[in-house]
Amino acid sequence: MFIEVLKSKIHRVTVTEANLNYIGSITIDADLLDAANLIANEKVSIVNNNNGERFETYIIKGERGSGVVCLNGAAARKAQPGDIIIIMSYAMMDFEEAKTFKPAVVFPDTATNKLV
Repeated sequence: MFIEVLKSKIHRVTVTEANLNYIGSITIDADLLDAANLIANEKVSIVNNNNGERFETYIIKGERGSGVVCLNGAAARKAQPGDIIIIMSYAMMDFEEAKTFKPAVVFPDTATNKLV
């Protein structure tokens, strides 16, 4: 049996931009991606702590060290710059493996989106 479990989480990061006129996705600083074991084009779930919105999109790698967290396309309607969001990805794995799997969870500074 396979189950879906939390693989990666960026907990409480600040949206820096919202670009409605882009094809879609979320651009995330490469430092945050590396720390959370996330990659470009990976599907993510996003929760907006300010308004309760929940949605899914995919990742675009942002400039390393920039602190960028930019919602693009339709996702730009779900959050505004300054909103605090949680970004999560999940993985399918064997039930026994899932019992011992440890997700990558990072807690960036919400003022700068830099790792602390």
